[in-house]
Amino acid sequence: MIDKRVADLASAVAPIHDGATIMVGGFGESGIPFGLLGALLDHGAKGLTIISNNAGSFETGTSALLREGQVAKVICSYPRTPGSIWFERRFEASEVELEIVPQGTLAERIRAAAAGLGGFLTPTGYGTKLAEGKETREIDGRGYVFEKPLHADFALVRAERGDRWGNLTFHATARNFNPVMAMAARHSIAEVRHLSDEPIPPESVMTPGIFIDRLTEYGVRP
Repeated sequence: MIDKRVADLASAVAPIHDGATIMVGGFGESGIPFGLLGALLDHGAKGLTIISNNAGSFETGTSALLREGQVAKVICSYPRTPGSIWFERRFEASEVELEIVPQGTLAERIRAAAAGLGGFLTPTGYGTKLAEGKETREIDGRGYVFEKPLHADFALVRAERGDRWGNLTFHATARNFNPVMAMAARHSIAEVRHLSDEPIPPESVMTPGIFIDRLTEYGVRP
């Protein structure tokens, strides 16, 4: 039988290489894979592109990667959340590139990648700087911007429960970006609060194990 469990966080992030594009689940403080991000910090991969809702805060998670100069580009909706000191410092020093994506567009670009779609048309951003250099169309008198799918080499996600096959469940709002990011990346890695030998009942599975490549238990963070 397939067993996708690995011994620890360091083993989980071992495949991540310099220059990788990484999706990081979470919204605010909910569902962020702090354990995997800490292991990635120790792993030392550099030149990373981070795709996330925001650019981290204070001294943990994505902020720690920015602090140590491991991030080359951030693709997010809210780069200047409270406490995002390290993104601000790196950006002001021209040490990190930023691509701003409206939150709904970010979610849909990730979903398009997960579903194997070639992109979609949205009115969001039409007639603004966000549409510069992109294909636009007018449909029934309304302007639209064509947005491409957003893929990643790796996704780091946080789940409540997981089983040896990689099936996951999420707690409340921690579900946020995590499931769709797991589907949109070529290699998805999960940290879970509870990891079991027994299968999660099929009717309870939120992310099927086919989308998860490796997972490990890490119960410290919510």
